[in-house]
Amino acid sequence: MIIVPEHAIAGLVSASDCLEAVEQVFAAMARRSARNFPVIREALGHADALYGFKSGFDRESLALGLKSGGFWPGNISRGLTNHQSTVFLFDADTGACRAVVGGNLLTALRTAAASAISIKHLARPDARVLGMIGAGHQSSFQLRAALAQRHFEKVVGWNLHQPDLARLNAVATELGVPFEAVDLDRLGAEADVIITITSSFDPILMAAQVRPGTHLACMGTDTAGKQEVEPALVAAATVFTDEITQSITLGEAQHAAAQGLLAAAQITELGAVINGTHPGRTSAQEITLFDGTGVGLQDLAVASVAVDRALDKGVAITVDFQSPIGPAGATSP
Repeated sequence: MIIVPEHAIAGLVSASDCLEAVEQVFAAMARRSARNFPVIREALGHADALYGFKSGFDRESLALGLKSGGFWPGNISRGLTNHQSTVFLFDADTGACRAVVGGNLLTALRTAAASAISIKHLARPDARVLGMIGAGHQSSFQLRAALAQRHFEKVVGWNLHQPDLARLNAVATELGVPFEAVDLDRLGAEADVIITITSSFDPILMAAQVRPGTHLACMGTDTAGKQEVEPALVAAATVFTDEITQSITLGEAQHAAAQGLLAAAQITELGAVINGTHPGRTSAQEITLFDGTGVGLQDLAVASVAVDRALDKGVAITVDFQSPIGPAGATSP
């Protein structure tokens, strides 16, 4: 079995690696050659933590496995990131555990890649102003990925706690793009693309604040009850997602679906746009919305890249995890 520890990931996998891997996953899902299994996500009743599993199988790449982890809100005080995850990969031919991979940075990179892919395929070609709602740890990954995808001339940002916007300001300054903290009315009036990356359970952005032609990527915490934009905005948009079932149960579309404002049949997989079986945006005035719920296949894809790179570079840790079967069919000591 191969072990790729968390501290090694940054030297093995880049943001562009993740974008390529995630885009391939979206396409495979739309071709029905890859599928995600039902998500398990529960409140532990301890440490205010949410814990769960995401898993799946890709028949094209033979990626099989799961990501286990969740959200521990008190971790920052312990010097740890609040999101904790580990990816387990299994051999599709034998079921043997092939690898254990640190999943924290990979989760951040693949989440940012998903929104960047939605910008690539759904935002107007002339989009020049990027709006950011939320300024937590994940926001910097989102901003970097978006700025690498399009030539944005300005970034405007809003966060409930305004001092935290310094994180986004630092990234934008580093990349040579002006940044300005604004209120939500101005953000909606100026932004051509809006990324929401919060843990909100109440709507932050309203339909009246978003102008025609905007592309939104709703990337916040995927769980029952999450809500970053009002249902009327979801209903007014052409909605795309990674996984339709998750979108209407764990994602941003869940409230619009529950209120009868949006049916599952009205939601399109982003992979269909990538594969060319759906046109994506059809007019400059159309509001498009990507509901990024995060799927297990994304984690398996980027973890597979990490394993391959670790093997190529000779930095993979290998352990003898499984013993051979003895002559009588029992496991040898």
